[in-house]
Amino acid sequence: AYNIHVNGVLHCRVRYSQLLGLHEQLRKEYGANVVPAFPPKKIFTLTPAEVEQRREQLEKYMQAVRQDPTLGGSETFNSFLRKAQQETQQIPTEEVVLEVLLSNGQKVKVSILTSDQTEDVLEAVASKLDLPDDLVGYFSLFLVRETKDGAFSFVRKLQEFELPYVSVTSLHNPEFQIILRKSYWDSAYDDDVMEHRVGLNLLYAQTVSDIEHGWILVNKEQHRQLKSLQEKVSKKEFIRLAQTLKYYGYLKFDPCVTDFPEKGCHVVVSAGNNELNFQVRLPNEQIKEGSFKVTRMRCWRVTSSVPMSNGPSGSSPGKSEVKLELAFEYLMSKDRLQWVTITSPQAIMLSICLQSMVDELMVKKSGGSIRKMFRRRVNGALRRSDSQQAVKSPPLLDSPDASWEPMAKLSSKLTSVSLRGISHSSSANDVGANDFHGNYAFEGIGDEDL
Repeated sequence: AYNIHVNGVLHCRVRYSQLLGLHEQLRKEYGANVVPAFPPKKIFTLTPAEVEQRREQLEKYMQAVRQDPTLGGSETFNSFLRKAQQETQQIPTEEVVLEVLLSNGQKVKVSILTSDQTEDVLEAVASKLDLPDDLVGYFSLFLVRETKDGAFSFVRKLQEFELPYVSVTSLHNPEFQIILRKSYWDSAYDDDVMEHRVGLNLLYAQTVSDIEHGWILVNKEQHRQLKSLQEKVSKKEFIRLAQTLKYYGYLKFDPCVTDFPEKGCHVVVSAGNNELNFQVRLPNEQIKEGSFKVTRMRCWRVTSSVPMSNGPSGSSPGKSEVKLELAFEYLMSKDRLQWVTITSPQAIMLSICLQSMVDELMVKKSGGSIRKMFRRRVNGALRRSDSQQAVKSPPLLDSPDASWEPMAKLSSKLTSVSLRGISHSSSANDVGANDFHGNYAFEGIGDEDL
């Protein structure tokens, strides 16, 4: 059996024969010339070295399928992952009530099947709220963890290949919940959402929540104006004023560590307005703020690193030591590229934010809009097109055999890109070319952008 990890979380366990069945089905539907080569069967029992070789081959196969726009977005592939997730967690198909949070703390209870996918659950929530069909594409479901101060730490955006009920219940922790939030970055799209009463209410609740949690910066005079608009129940005017405030529409991440401007600096990162904003605490306790525009990031990668020294004997190997890093190569000036690294458990979520910003930029550049970024399936349920998906997260496999080195296992558990155990992310030479997210928005950069 092999473990498939998606976005750092165990998604499912599958056997070689199940993966071979998936391969044969894909070949039947799309043809042998489209589907990647599959690791061949072996007649004799595999040696430990051959087991590891097969795992690596299967991992490459799954990544290749996931990264192919046709195969990775196919119902065959995604339904395979959903079914395997359900079987691994041993949750039978039955009707259940799932609670989905709104930004104002209200809980929406929807009757769904345990086997319902993310889009089905999103549509059920939209239906319960009377959110019109043409606005569903503006919202997404996110897995969050409630923090001690009542705010939320974002774990990941729920993807089309997972079952939200199974994803949240398999964590066996009430701190994890599913929340509905807008899933676009450009505040110009707020106008579309505010056209409808329910869209306006959802956007208003999210804006109020972000202000209360300090995600949006407000001075005394602005606070007085916002309070007055709240008392008048002038929701559109409230949002219009909020749009002018610093960090409106940003996602704020937990405090973490960066190597910019120097190694070991504590930083609070926020994502929004097509940038990553850094509030850095320097070693001399001075606070500096700066932003990195997504259009000037040539590429980025997510890696895991595991220190050689393990914890006390008897503890789970490397469990607390594993580090996730997001590193991006940034055009600091006309002829100078520099790597900047963020060490954070939310590195994958940061990568997903970057990718979705790029996707949105590219859709706008091609003359598209969010309204056009989803399509209908035959049964009438909403289905977004590939351009709306944040990151085509390739599942990664590892062998559950405990005899393998912790470093090899841990570095294989993460996603968005192929991952390795790397202790430094200062150079482009320490990982292969396939480990990078190339940034198509970077290609259009001109001198005026500098």
